[in-house]
Amino acid sequence: MTASPYTKKQNQNKTKRGKVEKADATPEKISRAKTLKHKPTAAAQSVTPAASGFDLNDSEWYLNRELTWLAFNQRVLHEAEDSRTPLLERLKFIAIVSSNLDEFFMKRIGGLKQQIGAGMRELTLDGRTPRQQVQECHLAIRGLEAHKDFLFHQVCSLLEEKGIAIESYNELLAKEKKALREYYSTNIFPLLTPQSIDPAHPFPFISNLSLNLLVTLRYPRAREVSLARVKVPVGLGTPRFIRVGKGDHFVCLEDVMMNNLDMLFPGMNIVSCEIFRVTRNANTEKDEEEADDLMAMIESELKERKFAPIVRMEIGAGMDPVHRGRLAAELELDEENDVFEVPGLLAMCDLFELTGLDYARLHDPPHYPIEHPQLQTTRSIFHIIRDSGSILLQHPYESFSTSVERFLREAAIDPKVRGIKMTLYRTSIQGRIIDSLVLAAQNGKQVAVVVELKARFDEAANIRLAERMEEAGIHVTYGVVGLKTHCKVILVVRQDYNGLRRYVHIGTGNYHAETARIYSDLGLLTCDQTIGQDVTELFNYLTTGFMAKRNYQKIVPAPRMVKKALLSRIEREIELHRQKGGGLIQFKMNALEDGDIIKALYRASQAGVKIDLVARDTCRLRPGIPGLSENIRVMSVVGRFLEHSRLYYFRNGGADEYFIASADAMKRNLEARVEILCPIESPELTKELRAIFDIHISDQRSAWDMQPNGSYIQRMPATESVSLGSHHLMIERASLRLKESMKQKKKTRSKP
Repeated sequence: MTASPYTKKQNQNKTKRGKVEKADATPEKISRAKTLKHKPTAAAQSVTPAASGFDLNDSEWYLNRELTWLAFNQRVLHEAEDSRTPLLERLKFIAIVSSNLDEFFMKRIGGLKQQIGAGMRELTLDGRTPRQQVQECHLAIRGLEAHKDFLFHQVCSLLEEKGIAIESYNELLAKEKKALREYYSTNIFPLLTPQSIDPAHPFPFISNLSLNLLVTLRYPRAREVSLARVKVPVGLGTPRFIRVGKGDHFVCLEDVMMNNLDMLFPGMNIVSCEIFRVTRNANTEKDEEEADDLMAMIESELKERKFAPIVRMEIGAGMDPVHRGRLAAELELDEENDVFEVPGLLAMCDLFELTGLDYARLHDPPHYPIEHPQLQTTRSIFHIIRDSGSILLQHPYESFSTSVERFLREAAIDPKVRGIKMTLYRTSIQGRIIDSLVLAAQNGKQVAVVVELKARFDEAANIRLAERMEEAGIHVTYGVVGLKTHCKVILVVRQDYNGLRRYVHIGTGNYHAETARIYSDLGLLTCDQTIGQDVTELFNYLTTGFMAKRNYQKIVPAPRMVKKALLSRIEREIELHRQKGGGLIQFKMNALEDGDIIKALYRASQAGVKIDLVARDTCRLRPGIPGLSENIRVMSVVGRFLEHSRLYYFRNGGADEYFIASADAMKRNLEARVEILCPIESPELTKELRAIFDIHISDQRSAWDMQPNGSYIQRMPATESVSLGSHHLMIERASLRLKESMKQKKKTRSKP
């Protein structure tokens, strides 16, 4: 596995991934990766700044957003290589990387190609043009795909020893072929529509991410050949992998089709059959300020996306060069750069079909989220929150169903609840969230929901949800023109014994029951009066777009205030450190991309402030450079769950400040979305946030340390006692909280 190039000046220092990268991890480097102290690395000492000092506008000090995201996928793919990962989980990580790369082409490469088409030559913060970024991304992706294919065959060999196999049709027994032909005739053949490719027929439309067969055939005794395209009908109940017999042996659907083409083209001679797949640009957004009907505009965008330009074609190994060139020409692709030859299986995202096979020992141990200790009672959840003041939720370690969904469900049926307001970015169509909102409206409560129609790849689902809610009498709005509503907030107004009281949920993740089981997120249930007032102001802004004179006292909203708040606190940390030392900043987020935030962190490091950044994927900052960033450590945690929570900490001279947020430190989040930064003030809750930081920063199983040139070295546990990753430790910590709570309850009951 080869690392992507990160900066033009550092290309000669590229580090090999996988085995080579581990070989480079000398005992000294491993020891350095394990220590919790801030010390400049040897690699950092090799980076010599210019004698004149550091110009923070110099592109040398910034990494590329796209390439660092691809490097994150290298770390994800390493989970498929790591023998400590159970086999079917290794297969899952291969599927995840495949799906991620599909989305990368649709969103990021598609966007860069649009910039090239528009003649844009503006340089990124790291000094690259759009064309340079596409070229370097293609190079990195080809290396990533090659290693993914190698690991796929490695994992398949190991799975075969366990009785799970993806077989070739040609290797099957005659009776197995006969059974598959009968299955094909009954279940697949009726779905097929062969399309001729010749001067008398227009070139057929090729749908996004579809698998396609290119069949070369001719009439008996004829010399001329013809071409036909057949779409492989995966999806809508048709599996990609068809079971052979009663065991767990499978054959690919396209393999079955290739070997039964005589049914589709009777009397014809099949000369060859080749496979290809295309990826289309997903960037078809229009200017919503000029739209009379936002929902109609989004529906129009979805139709246009279906026919959007193709940005990648994948072909099976050994395709006829003439066919390859013709397809590239018909699809308006650069054959040299936009065509990717895949030596093995195309569309490995379909491997998700096999990752659920029932082999307990080939999966991670079962994980069952606990019920939050304070919510283990049949009392009204509003009484519990009122007595507690605030409750911190930690997903997926604590149940989403018995906390957030319960909060909405009880609000829907509680006769004292007067109104519910909520933002929705992504949610589950089958989940209980929408059902509770509809029930609340049916029970006569005032319900208002701000739906983000432009949540990428969830637009159609959100349109259907919005229509369903409107039919139920819910007041649905679509946020502020020109901004995506990305904050996660619920406001419940309830008639308490002493007047109206506002109950609030603020989260770092979506209101989505399925992802809440696999994403690591935080949430706050509170009846804090000031936060309630602030959230009321926020909803008034979201439903009107009027922002003048809104006085937020605790929460900090984007796009107007979050970036300023982060920058001002970084500068404050610098000043306090100069006065009395001990400056410390810690961020946990998905991505660090905003140039202004990075420059501020560089200045803080130069002033001596210690900085820990737990950044899951993209990080454009270069840590460990003497004189610039030797006080900064960057870590990435990759493991069983997807790290998704955003958590910001400032030591503040001993008056610690903790915030949870919906926003990453990215320009789009800070300047083009409605986000929330919410303070956590209760000592009991900040103790939990401190534990989250400490567990992730000290992780010796799932953490990777970023080097000054942008490469990563995986930490290796020195002893078995520190071999458990942060996700395992968080599961244990949640279980311990539950046990301690139950012991406390027993003690309380036993008192006379």
